[in-house]
Amino acid sequence: MKFSQQTTLDTFLNILFDRYQAKVPAVNQITEALIERGVVNSQQEIVNDHIAFRTLRVPHLGIASFEKIFLHHGYQKRDYYYFEGKKLNAYWYAPPSELYPRIFISELIVDELSAGAQEIIYRYTNEITTDPVDALDLDNGEQMGEFFHQSLWTLPTKFDYQTLLEESEYAAWVIYNRYYLNHYTISVHALKNSYNTLAAFDDFVEGLGIKLNTSGGKIKTSADGLLLQSSTVAEMQEATFAAGETLNIAGSYVEFAERRVLPEFENLPLKEVQAQHRRDGFETNNADKIFESTYMGQVVNTNTDR
Repeated sequence: MKFSQQTTLDTFLNILFDRYQAKVPAVNQITEALIERGVVNSQQEIVNDHIAFRTLRVPHLGIASFEKIFLHHGYQKRDYYYFEGKKLNAYWYAPPSELYPRIFISELIVDELSAGAQEIIYRYTNEITTDPVDALDLDNGEQMGEFFHQSLWTLPTKFDYQTLLEESEYAAWVIYNRYYLNHYTISVHALKNSYNTLAAFDDFVEGLGIKLNTSGGKIKTSADGLLLQSSTVAEMQEATFAAGETLNIAGSYVEFAERRVLPEFENLPLKEVQAQHRRDGFETNNADKIFESTYMGQVVNTNTDR
């Protein structure tokens, strides 16, 4: 995931990843184990399939605002996804080159929530009267990196967070974490033999004592059988709310993806297989369950087991 910092995009993505890595223990734990076993020599050798962000569909925010950053740097908007039960929209964005990860951006359709949940969310987001991305210099990597870690609205109260959590765990996550990087994704098919299938990689991760998201099964598989995904469960972290109140809440997590070779290229020798020969895009059913890596049904059971 680490980049050479030769471009604005490199600088921006490195800032995002460095802060994410520092707060998600599983990132270093997995990387260090891969290095110890000779699978990779450094974090830079791990291919990042995609990174994901969460936002709210409210005036001046949401996908329409967020995507401007990536479109400016050559990303191309691709497929739309709708998650009815979770009340989410999402799109994925193809990178300007294979050096960079795909981007997956989702947004909560706030107007579909209860009146009480809407009131809480709008009480915070109504503070934003213009699109904050429009005020950024999109050619300044450091400024963009800092933007993703700044306060877009007032620090929420513990009561508001817990109220949202009862109706939409996604809403609660965003109201506290804002634009913080939700997860990065290891492309397991790019690793050495014995680690390059998701089943084998999941066994490796669990062998490190790291728990996996079991919603929909540990491995989530697309209808065509060509996209396999799994993820760790977010660690609980102490969060400080308004008035200094604290609460342990779900942080971010790590995802793993195996993109299999498309049927029309299945006879290609493995050494000739390139990214364009593998399954691209995402799958609604897979992503729906991956979202739950920060949900209390997964998080509480996992963290109390440790």
